[in-house]
Amino acid sequence: MNSSSSIETLSRRDLLARSAHGFGAMALWHLLEQEGLAAPLLPQFAPKAKRVIFIFMAGGPSHLDLLDPKPKMAALHGQPMPASLMHAKKSATGGVLETVLASPRQFRRHGQSGIEFSELLPHTGALADELCVIRSMHGEQANHDPAQLLMNCGTPLFGNPSMGSWVNYGLGSVSQDMPGYIVLTSNSGKGIDAGSALWGSGFMPSTYRGVTFRSSGDPVLHLSNPPGISATAQRARLDVLRDLNRMHQQRTGDAEIGSRIASYELAFRMQSAAPELLDFSRETAATRAMYGLEKEITRPFGTNCLLARRMIEHGVRFVQLFHSTWDDHSELDKHIQINCDMTDLPTAGLLKDLRQRGLLDDTLVVWAGEFGRTPMGEVRRGSTAGREGRDHHPNAFSLWMAGGGVKRGHVHGSTDDFGYNVVDKAVHVHDFQATILHLLGINHERLTYRSAGRDYRLTDVAGRVVKEILA
Repeated sequence: MNSSSSIETLSRRDLLARSAHGFGAMALWHLLEQEGLAAPLLPQFAPKAKRVIFIFMAGGPSHLDLLDPKPKMAALHGQPMPASLMHAKKSATGGVLETVLASPRQFRRHGQSGIEFSELLPHTGALADELCVIRSMHGEQANHDPAQLLMNCGTPLFGNPSMGSWVNYGLGSVSQDMPGYIVLTSNSGKGIDAGSALWGSGFMPSTYRGVTFRSSGDPVLHLSNPPGISATAQRARLDVLRDLNRMHQQRTGDAEIGSRIASYELAFRMQSAAPELLDFSRETAATRAMYGLEKEITRPFGTNCLLARRMIEHGVRFVQLFHSTWDDHSELDKHIQINCDMTDLPTAGLLKDLRQRGLLDDTLVVWAGEFGRTPMGEVRRGSTAGREGRDHHPNAFSLWMAGGGVKRGHVHGSTDDFGYNVVDKAVHVHDFQATILHLLGINHERLTYRSAGRDYRLTDVAGRVVKEILA
């Protein structure tokens, strides 16, 4: 019996059992919707954003040195922190916490909005009137792995889908030749603590996970055919493999086999589409300079920013740029300068390029880390003078958003005089995630996936849309 006749003889119960997840679920959803047994597919209401570029600065950028000026700390530099703020003298890592460490960086107002940015971010600051800065972010996780997982996956535990996977699952892919979710990485000397779990699909089929692209050579490892294998021969092999996989799936009911088939087919289509993304020959000299491609310090991150723009033009719905690391427990002043030198110009270039191409209005751009840094200096035992850093601080931190339906030239929320606690308009990580989904036309409470006997969602059992930042 061939595969087509086998499919035709499936009972309705078999179809339900074998289509519980993944592509089968999406097809089944369409069938049930036609019969009036299911709600419409997402988006659930008119979206403000059609796509997302999420710039994740892993390691915890210091909000006090970049986005949240605290001038009163200068007069208290080196003095004990107020006792009302301190609950312990030492951090879990042994750093002394009671001494105020004022930022040596100058802040100035930019644009008509007058939003203050650090001198470390001159190019981003110049675009202040395009940005919505949230200075009242907070979470509960003070270590990198769980905090990065919370920000990207909605939970501090490994094994859950990433935000990009949730969006890919809920909205599907726009392009037939490219994945719906792509990841690009760069670093200043260290990798990402939580690793690929930050763009994994968790308990969802693997077709929803982020596909990691490289900025040179083959965009994806082993994407090109081996020597001597033509496209026609590759197509014939894939046809046979597809039929065998379908027969095996019918016998086992394993939904992951469907994901494997889809991955093979997508990879075949990508063999012609993906290499084109790395061909910058048609980009003007002005565009290349805007992204910093001619400078060694900005080229790696700038290449990823330009790729992100080209990807969304090719229909990729969620692009995530990971840059590491901002984990400056010592020599903060030196290391934060390096990371800003690497990323500030290309980030601003991306925003300007999107704006001039008419893409910023319906593209949501996010710049965020997993937490902020303490206002207290962290001088480790045995260190020398001038090696001060800051410890992890989830109580209060900052991020910014642009385009895609958020207010322009707007600051939301505030922290106390030390940037230690949020004092106005607090935004939890789950609120931030609910707002991103809302801008994409998704009710975060309705985007669910059933696994291990319960319905999961990106925002867990919390989250509210921060309506005050919506345009």
